[in-house]
Amino acid sequence: MQLRVVKPFAFLAIAIACAALNADETLTMNYPNPLVLQRADPHVTRQPDGTYLMTASCPEYDRIELRRAKSIADLGGNAQTKVVWKRHDTGEMSFHIWAPELHRIDGKWFIHFAAGEREHIWKIRPFVLSNPSADPFEGEWTEEGRIVTDFEDFSLDATTFELRGTRYLVWAQKNLDGDNTSDLLIAKMKTPTTLQLPATRISKPTLPWEIIGHKVNEGPSVLIRNDTIYLAFSASATDENYCVGLLTAKVDADLLNPRSWTKHPEPILKTDESINEYGPGHSSFTVAEDGKTDLFIYHARDYPGAKPDPLNDPNRHTRVRVVRWNADGSFTLEPAWR
Repeated sequence: MQLRVVKPFAFLAIAIACAALNADETLTMNYPNPLVLQRADPHVTRQPDGTYLMTASCPEYDRIELRRAKSIADLGGNAQTKVVWKRHDTGEMSFHIWAPELHRIDGKWFIHFAAGEREHIWKIRPFVLSNPSADPFEGEWTEEGRIVTDFEDFSLDATTFELRGTRYLVWAQKNLDGDNTSDLLIAKMKTPTTLQLPATRISKPTLPWEIIGHKVNEGPSVLIRNDTIYLAFSASATDENYCVGLLTAKVDADLLNPRSWTKHPEPILKTDESINEYGPGHSSFTVAEDGKTDLFIYHARDYPGAKPDPLNDPNRHTRVRVVRWNADGSFTLEPAWR
C-alpha cells in the first residue's frame, strides 16, 4: 500500500474550512431565546445590505414600532428603534393596533396592520401606511386608509407577497358563514392598498388542532422555495393551544382556486412543555446572516395559563427556529438558540 503524504499547509486549509463550517452552524443555531421580549406577531425581513428590519405587536396595542439591527441576535437589546405611528384618539385606527408588517413594494415602504375603534373595539379592519423615503426610519408615514374587502366584518393579519409579477394579499376573515369562525382568504392586488375582488377562501379551521377554544385560522406568512409556496398560519385560541399549521401550493397553480392549496394534517409547531414553550404562533420567514439559511420567526410564552387572559398577557416573546429542509420538500423547525 502506498501512503499519500499531505503537506502541512493542506492540513491548515482543511482546518480553516472546518472552522468556517462550524462558524456557519454557530451563526444559525446560537440566537438568544427569547429573541425580543414582549413582542408578538413578529415580522422580520433581511435587507439587501444585510441589515434586519422588524415590526411586531406592542403589548399596549397603541403604536407601530420599527426595529433595525445588523444581525438577528441584535434585534433584541442592540436594535435601533423608532415609533413611526401612534393610534388615533377616537374612530378608525384608535384601538387594538395589531400585527404590523413592513414591506418594500415598487420603491416605496408600506406597513400593513390591523386596527379597531375605541367606540367599537372589535371592529377590526386592515389598514395601510406608506413612506416614499429610501430609509423607513426617515421621511413621513402617510395613512393610506383601509383595505376594502368583500366583507364587512372582523378581518386582520394581512400579509402580502409577489409571485411571477402578480401581488397577492392573504388575511384572516371572520364570520363568512355566520359561525364566528376565522378563515384565510386570498386576493390579487391592484395596488399595495387595493384588492382585485372577489377574494377566495383557501382555509377553514376544521381539524381538531384548529378549533380548540376558538375556530381560528389567522396570522398567515409566506415562503416561496423552488416550485412551492409554503403558507404558515396560526390556529386555535391564543393561549397554550395556539399552534402553527401549513398550507402549500405549486407556484404555477391558480392561487385563487381553493383546490390548489393542500393543508398539512398536523401542526408543524405546537406547545412543547419540555422547553417551556407555550402557544407558538403568528410567524414570518426570513434568512440568516449567511444569506441562505431560512429562519422561522414567531412568538410564544414561557408558561401556560395566560394571565389575566391571552389578549392582555404581555409575555408573548419573539423567538427563532431554523427551517431544516428534507429531500421531499418538507421541512422541520429546529430551535435556533443556545
